[in-house]
Amino acid sequence: MPTPVEIRVSKADRTLTITFDDGARFVLPAEYLRVESPSAEVQGHAPDQKVLVWGRAHVGILKVEPVGNYAIRIVFDDLHDTGIYSWDYLYRLGREHGTRWARYLEELAAQGKSREPRRVVRAPDAGAG
Repeated sequence: MPTPVEIRVSKADRTLTITFDDGARFVLPAEYLRVESPSAEVQGHAPDQKVLVWGRAHVGILKVEPVGNYAIRIVFDDLHDTGIYSWDYLYRLGREHGTRWARYLEELAAQGKSREPRRVVRAPDAGAG
């Protein structure tokens, strides 16, 4: 299995760029990494238990931490931090980005969800003025 030779986070672009020793290089958006988190919270404990994560269009990466010599843990700015991204999983996410992303967008549409976060509209304070 290929292993990373470089991992870079761009906070401005909200991406993680990972280059593997076989020459493969993937630029993975934070939103994509967040909605495909390998955590049990997202994946469930069986394939049919995967949770559709929505409203994360503007999520960013706060930090990336090594986990042994086989993975990283990504801390997102929505404070999700429980997924361990193995080299194998990151490679698959890179290779399958187009297919997985298209499936995600289809699932959002089918469930009437959006990539945009829910906006909370507050009623005007009746005593203000």
